[in-house]
Amino acid sequence: MRCPFCGDADTQVKDSRPTEDASAIRRRRSCSGCGQRFTTVERVQLRELTVVKADGRRVVFDRDKLARSIRVALNKRPVDEERQERIVNGIVRKLEASGDGEVRSELIGEAVMEALKEVDAVAYVRFASVYRDFREAKDFEAFLGGMEGAPLAQPDSLSE
Repeated sequence: MRCPFCGDADTQVKDSRPTEDASAIRRRRSCSGCGQRFTTVERVQLRELTVVKADGRRVVFDRDKLARSIRVALNKRPVDEERQERIVNGIVRKLEASGDGEVRSELIGEAVMEALKEVDAVAYVRFASVYRDFREAKDFEAFLGGMEGAPLAQPDSLSE
């Protein structure tokens, strides 16, 4: 592992521990060259996934892109980072367990929508508005009409 500060290849692991959901290992490292400390995260990757886009292009699956889109949808919503990480891990595991190395982008989008619908209705609508390309208020109205009973996460300070 190269040091992100000086580029030296001689780094040492000082501490290792599993993440809270045991889906990865966090390693605290120290650089022999510059003495800086940094953290790496190792995850199990069952297979290399390829995403088949709607236009037929094939791109390598990017876990960070998935996590970013979920973080954006949940921005300023009362859902902690640990729960967001569990959502991402669950979707990735589901995709890897599908048995196919190629996954349609629509399947990923639907999996995200399904997960967000269970967690937070506002995040679900935010994601859907981008994913389904809402252009007018009537698009929101039509979508919201089919959402009866979706959970709306409440901040602890408001539920007292």
